[in-house]
Amino acid sequence: MFSIINGLKNYNQQAIQAARYIGQGFLVTLDHMNRLPTTIQYPYEKLIPSERFRGRIHFEFDKCIACEVCVRVCPINLPVVDWELKKTIKKKQLKIIVLILEFVYFGNCVEYCPTNCLSMTEEYELSTYNRHELNYDQIALGRLPISIINSN
Repeated sequence: MFSIINGLKNYNQQAIQAARYIGQGFLVTLDHMNRLPTTIQYPYEKLIPSERFRGRIHFEFDKCIACEVCVRVCPINLPVVDWELKKTIKKKQLKIIVLILEFVYFGNCVEYCPTNCLSMTEEYELSTYNRHELNYDQIALGRLPISIINSN
């Protein structure tokens, strides 16, 4: 007799516990129904990247001293730097090429550059139909970044 009463008591406690769990789940669902959606309509609305976002690399040719630190600290030796000494201006003439297809966005080159001629921009739309357009020379690297906020 006592086993039947204990069994019913245990069953009632389990039913009450299950009802509490269902109620808690229902409250979470109601809470999420009151929130605004977090998705954006991508081509029409742009996501504003965070402050530390690492997008397209920007290169300021006038500040560069051709020390090639960017090549040495890059884990895959990506920036291809060719230079020759111009005796008329007594400075190295640079030709830098970055293959964006292989670029890994670590930011070591930006961090270790002694003259701060390299920086990471907020641009994240780098897709093209032709893969050869992703071989950035110093003119393409020097292009000013496109503002995400003002382009709407």
